[in-house]
Amino acid sequence: MASEGKVVSLEELKQHTSKDKLWLLVNGKVYDVTKFIDEHPGGDEVMIAEAGKDATEAFEDVGHSDEARAMMPAMLVGDFGALDELKKGAKQVASATASNFEGAVQSGSNIMYFIPLSLLVAYFAWRFYSSS
Repeated sequence: MASEGKVVSLEELKQHTSKDKLWLLVNGKVYDVTKFIDEHPGGDEVMIAEAGKDATEAFEDVGHSDEARAMMPAMLVGDFGALDELKKGAKQVASATASNFEGAVQSGSNIMYFIPLSLLVAYFAWRFYSSS
C-alpha cells in the first residue's frame, strides 16, 4: 500500500482524522487504519483521538501484540516528514498551558492574601466602632 519513499506532511496527516479516512502516526511512520477501525479491539474512539498527532506513546503504552505489529506494514502510507514541526507545536501548546496555569496560581495567591487581610481590617473596625 505504501508508495515507494512517500513522505507525509503534517498538513496531509491532519486531513485524515475522520472515521472515513483515518491515518495514524506511529514511530515516525504513517499508517492508513481506515479499514481496520471497526475491528480494533479498543474501539474506534481511541484511534480517532490519536489522529493528527504522534500516536507513538499511546500505541506503545497499550502494549500491542506481535500480531498487531505484523499487520502494520500492509497499512503503511509512508514516512512522516515533519516530526520536528509536530514536536515543536506540542511544546508550544505545553508552554502556553503552563503559562496559563502560572497566571491562575498567581491570581489565586493574591486572593489568598487579600481575603484574610480584609477580614482582619473588618474585625478591628468592628471592635473600634462597637466600643464607642
